[in-house]
Amino acid sequence: VQLQACGGGLVQPGGSLRLSCAASGSTSSITVMGWYRQAPGKQRELTATINSRSTTYYADSVKGRFTIYRDNAKNTVYLQMDSLKPEDAAVYYCTVYRGSISSWGQGTLVTVSS
Repeated sequence: VQLQACGGGLVQPGGSLRLSCAASGSTSSITVMGWYRQAPGKQRELTATINSRSTTYYADSVKGRFTIYRDNAKNTVYLQMDSLKPEDAAVYYCTVYRGSISSWGQGTLVTVSS
């Protein structure tokens, strides 16, 4: 599976961004789709996931501000990020799982600054 993420950029605190990640290749067996993020000097952390039944998971730090959703017809996962804070600044990576096998996108940079 190949993943192409886009949508990062510079936004002011309180602003919004929408990330998208399109999967191609062997997409029929994808179950879970999700996003991780990695801030400078920090470990990569799980941000949000969505499974094939559209059950979602969010890290406590983004609950109520981020929304993950997927379009199975387009094999695309989205991360709507609202009320962004400076601490949300990071490289965001999309990932998909086919059983226990994960595939990763190249990362998209989100900068939150005034």
